[in-house]
Amino acid sequence: MRFSDDHPAPPATASGRPVRLGLRENWLQFTLLVIVNVCVGGLVGLERTTVPLIGTDVFGLTSDLAVFSFIIAFGLTKALTNLAAGALTARFRRKRLLVAGWLIGVPVPFVLAWAPSWGWIVAANVLLGLNQGLTWSMTVNMKIDLVGPARRGLATGLNEAAGYTAVGVTALFTGYLATVYGLRPVPELIGVVFVAAGLALSLAVRDTAAHVALELAQHTRPLPGGESGEKGEDGDKGGSTALAAAFTRTSWNNRSLRGASQAGLVNNLNDGLTWGVFPLLFTEHGLGLAAVGLIKGLYPILWGLGQIPTGHLADRIGRKPLIVSGMLVQAAGFVLALALLDRPLLAGVLSATALGIGTAMVYPALIASVSDHAHPAWRANALGVYRFWRDIGYAAGALVAGVLADALGLDATVAVAAALTAASGLLAARWITEHPVR
Repeated sequence: MRFSDDHPAPPATASGRPVRLGLRENWLQFTLLVIVNVCVGGLVGLERTTVPLIGTDVFGLTSDLAVFSFIIAFGLTKALTNLAAGALTARFRRKRLLVAGWLIGVPVPFVLAWAPSWGWIVAANVLLGLNQGLTWSMTVNMKIDLVGPARRGLATGLNEAAGYTAVGVTALFTGYLATVYGLRPVPELIGVVFVAAGLALSLAVRDTAAHVALELAQHTRPLPGGESGEKGEDGDKGGSTALAAAFTRTSWNNRSLRGASQAGLVNNLNDGLTWGVFPLLFTEHGLGLAAVGLIKGLYPILWGLGQIPTGHLADRIGRKPLIVSGMLVQAAGFVLALALLDRPLLAGVLSATALGIGTAMVYPALIASVSDHAHPAWRANALGVYRFWRDIGYAAGALVAGVLADALGLDATVAVAAALTAASGLLAARWITEHPVR
C-alpha cells in the first residue's frame, strides 16, 4: 500500500522497526503477554478453594455475608480499577500501568498466609483488586492492540484462557496443599512465584502505543455521531472520547454495549457467588478439601481452555450466538448443582463443567463484541467501562449470596443464580447486534 496525506506512513517502534498488526507479526510480544496473564490468574486463584474456609475454620466467622466480604472488597476494587484503567491509558503507557499493578500485588500472598485477623484478609483483597484491575486490563488491551480488528476474538480468547486456566490449576493445587499442609501458610505462598515472574516479564514486554496509532491511521469508521450528534445504528449519539461519555455510551446509550455490559455483570455474579457458596455448600454435604478443590479448579480450567476454540469461533460465526447460548448453559449448570445434590461430587463436577463451558463461550465473545462496537479512539475506555460492570458482578454475587444464604440458605441462593443467568441471556439476545469487523 502506498502512503499519502490520506494514508500516512505506519508508525515505528522506539527502535525504528516498522509496526504491523497481526498475531503472527507480533507473536513474541503476544506470547510474553500470555505468560504474564498466567501469573495474573494464578495470583487470584490462590483464594478460590481456601479463603472461604479460612473465614469459617480459622477466624470463626458464622455469617455467610461476613465470609463473602473479601469477595465484595475484591470485586468493588477491581471494578473501579478497571474503570480507571481505561482513563489512565490516556495519560500513561500501558506497560507502566502493567508494572504498577504487579508492584501493588507484592504484599498479597504474604498477607493471605499470615494475616492475624479477617480484616487483614479483606485488606489484602483490596490490593488484589487493584492488582487484577491493572494487570488484567493491560494484558487484554495490549493483545487487542497487537493483533488488530480481524483477530480480536482469538486474541481475547487466548488471553482469558491463559488467565483462567491458571486460576483453575492454582485452585486445584491449593486444595491439595491445604489437605496435606493445612489451610495456611503453604497454599498461599506459591503466590510469591506468580508475583515475581509477572513483574519480571512485564518489565520485558514492549509497549503497544505505536500499534494503537497504526490502527487509528487505518480505521475507516468515524466516531459515532460525528459532529452532527446524530444517533448511530445502535442508538449511540455523540462522538466524545472522554470517560464520562464512554461510560454512558457503554452502560446504556449503545444498545449492544448495554447488552454486553449486563451479560458480563451477571456472568461474574455467577463466579462471585460460586467462589463463596460452592466451598461451603459441598463441604456441608460431606466433601473434603481435595474434592472441593477439584470442583473449584475444574470450573475455571474449562473456562480458560475453552476460550481458545470459542474465541476463534467468535471470529467465524459472530459474537451474539456464543453470548446467548453461553449464558443459558451456565444457568443449566446451577440447575444441575441442585438437582444432583444428594450425590455432591457428581453434582459439583457436572455443575462446574457446565459453568466452565458456558463461561468459555461468553467471555471472549463479550470482549470482542465491545471492541467491535467501540471506536479505537475510545475503545480502552469502553473496555474499562465494560470490565467495570463485569467485575461489579463479583461484589454483587457475593452480596446476593451472603444475604440470601443467611436468610434462605445456600440452595435457594443457587436457584436465584440460575434464574438471573437465564434472564441475562434473554436480554443479550434482545439487545446485542453483530457489527462488521473493520
